[in-house]
Amino acid sequence: MASWLPERLLQKRENPRRTSFLELFFDLAFIFALTRLSRALLDDHSLNGGFQVLVLLAALWWVWFVTAWSADWFDPRAPLIVVLLLWVMFGGLLMAAAVPTAFDSHAGLFAGAYVAIHLGRGALLIPALKGHPLQLRSLRVAIWFAISGVLWVVGAFVAPAREALWALALVLEYSLARLRWPFPRLGRSSWPDLQVNGEHLSERYQQIFIIALGELILFSGIAYSGSGMNRESTVAFALAFVTAVSLARLYLVPAGTRLGATIVAAGPPGSKLALLAGYLHVVMIAGVLATSVAMELTIEDPGYRDAGQLAVGVIGPALFLTARILLSAVVDTSLPWARLIGVPAIILFGWATMRLPQLAGSAVVAGVLLLIVVVDAMPGMWRPASPGDASDAPDQRRHG
Repeated sequence: MASWLPERLLQKRENPRRTSFLELFFDLAFIFALTRLSRALLDDHSLNGGFQVLVLLAALWWVWFVTAWSADWFDPRAPLIVVLLLWVMFGGLLMAAAVPTAFDSHAGLFAGAYVAIHLGRGALLIPALKGHPLQLRSLRVAIWFAISGVLWVVGAFVAPAREALWALALVLEYSLARLRWPFPRLGRSSWPDLQVNGEHLSERYQQIFIIALGELILFSGIAYSGSGMNRESTVAFALAFVTAVSLARLYLVPAGTRLGATIVAAGPPGSKLALLAGYLHVVMIAGVLATSVAMELTIEDPGYRDAGQLAVGVIGPALFLTARILLSAVVDTSLPWARLIGVPAIILFGWATMRLPQLAGSAVVAGVLLLIVVVDAMPGMWRPASPGDASDAPDQRRHG
């Protein structure tokens, strides 16, 4: 099998890599997952409910991330890779369907599908990679997923320890990826073994983030359509739109568009940056998810206010901004001051409006985000345009 593997299965690393139709089709499972997660948070936005949604999001994100990372190495037209992606997609759909009752009656379905996805990936790739150096990498990863799978399965059957065991399994898996999957006698992967196509993976991150923003817009629109579309709901819907636009702009400019080039320029060690970007993206998506729920609650009842609603409305944007600041730090080696001020501003102003209607709190958050966008854009707005001005890039990095 090894004789035909390089030509028929592995992607040539020097070739340009664009997202395939199959990868985009695979993302449909994550769209469904985000809708289930947002419904779960909408139903229970208490501290415990938020923690449970975070655990489920981290598990679903890890499925998407490991699959995207693995798919980067392989030709998506190869029949084995088609089978692999469809296997993971179906497992992801099962996990997403189980989200509303994942900590109750369908814990076994959620955990079983999660473990089956990761072990199934190894069962397909390890024999196919026989005689190839990447076989050892896949073997290490599969062994560790088998070990963490014990925590998932035990947690599914031991309800009192479920949250703790599943959270522990996720911490173990996320940590092992950063440690390059070490295992006794099998060593650990080198960074060249884990090297990814930076432009391709960056494009995949952008696509999945747009999906998260789409969830915000979709459910805001649905809530507005069913709200009676009175004056207060219309204002709330407008604030949701402003918030979505602000989040999109803050994500893309400027480091969001330079992540791929930075990974490529770093060579094999760029895999560390790609992995860190994956960790930061799940935090940003969690922030967008919480913001989406807060905006939907505001549109449905602009005058209502409770502690859980306040929390998701403040924590969501703060989570997004914090992760986005860290992404700027690693891509541009800069700390954008407007965004640094924006995080405590959202928290302080959000709590300051806790006795006011939800519409006021949402207006404050949307206003702070929009102000950050304006401050970010001011250097480019006031600087005279000059063709071929090479100072643009470093100047934007300072405000990134």
